[in-house]
Amino acid sequence: MAVERTTCCVVGGGPAGMVLALLLARAGVEVTVLEKHGDFLRDFRGDTVHPSTLSLLDDIGLAERFARLPQRRVTSVQLPLGPDGSLVTVGNIGALPGPYNYIAMVPQWDLLALLADEARREPSFRLRMNTGATSFLMEGGRVVGVRYRTADGGAGEIRAHLTVACDGRGSLARALPELGLERFPCPMDAWWFRLPRHEDDPSGLVGGVGDRFFTALIDRGDYWQCAALIPKGTDVARRAEGLERFNARFAQAAPWLADRAHALTSWDEVKLLDVRLERLRRWHRPGLLCIGDAAHAMSPVFGIGINLAVQDAVAAARHLVRPLREGAVGLRDVRRVQQRRLPTTVVTQGLQRMAHRQVIEPLLAGRTAFGDPRRARRMTDLITDSRWLNRVPAYFLAYGALRERPPKESLR
Repeated sequence: MAVERTTCCVVGGGPAGMVLALLLARAGVEVTVLEKHGDFLRDFRGDTVHPSTLSLLDDIGLAERFARLPQRRVTSVQLPLGPDGSLVTVGNIGALPGPYNYIAMVPQWDLLALLADEARREPSFRLRMNTGATSFLMEGGRVVGVRYRTADGGAGEIRAHLTVACDGRGSLARALPELGLERFPCPMDAWWFRLPRHEDDPSGLVGGVGDRFFTALIDRGDYWQCAALIPKGTDVARRAEGLERFNARFAQAAPWLADRAHALTSWDEVKLLDVRLERLRRWHRPGLLCIGDAAHAMSPVFGIGINLAVQDAVAAARHLVRPLREGAVGLRDVRRVQQRRLPTTVVTQGLQRMAHRQVIEPLLAGRTAFGDPRRARRMTDLITDSRWLNRVPAYFLAYGALRERPPKESLR
């Protein structure tokens, strides 16, 4: 069995893993990324790059290269909260100070390829594709690396001073009982699919409400990336009702798309996302740190999960560059990352849970959002009439609860 050594082993080549690896490698830290897939060309649903990530790309000198990627820029979020179901702008990101007062809709594989290409310029960076971590290596109660298996059946070990789990909500670390996974109830699952978009359609992020049905539409230029929220655990029963019933529900929720609802011809075009809202009580143990979805699985509400994970990576890099360069990463160092990022995670998940209770759960049960029509109207009027309040959700969508800055050693 092959045995390799590195300073930091990053498990998972998603946005958090690639950002962390790039920042560490630029600072001279030897880092190896294990990615179980053979390439980045997969059907991601979270393709939103928010101003927090755009600002980071600017900080590290990648803004111009990113701007050349094919993308759609979204400046507003609209929801059907009007008395007659009309669309109301609840987040005018375009009203925020520039230059990054928009959300960039970029295929995630393009973003990951950009990060990987930049990281390969650093002699201390290695990316192992087709290589999945299978278990942790333990010595004296400390994680000292991982065992891995390659797509062609090969196996080996990578020993590291620090292992960082960036492998999503199915992370190996979730099986460690001492980290204590905490789950919160979610009222919905999500169906994802695509529909054609016309030039005279609304733009930006748009919501629609029907009878026990809620949809969120992401403007991708020539098509809509659609999420249909359904009551938790009803996927099988709803599919059994037939595609025509689904098309009718969708047309009721978004009447301006009724002429395209029948573009879906098979359930194979509709993918299920099992929505979870979870977080580890502890993101670390000696030799191990969890960030991104490995530490906290987010609801799709607000669409900020990827950007929150990237901010985790930036904070981790800033706290860990020095101890990694010195070869002396202690429990205190990884604990500081959780101490820095946990409040933002708790606040964000708290707002998502409130949105679940006040908006999504009532709508999926056939009731009015916020409890009753009069309260919904007061909330809508408050948001639309107050310039300050209108900017609060926009700023939160753009930057989250806390902005992170990369370590100076990683800047170019």
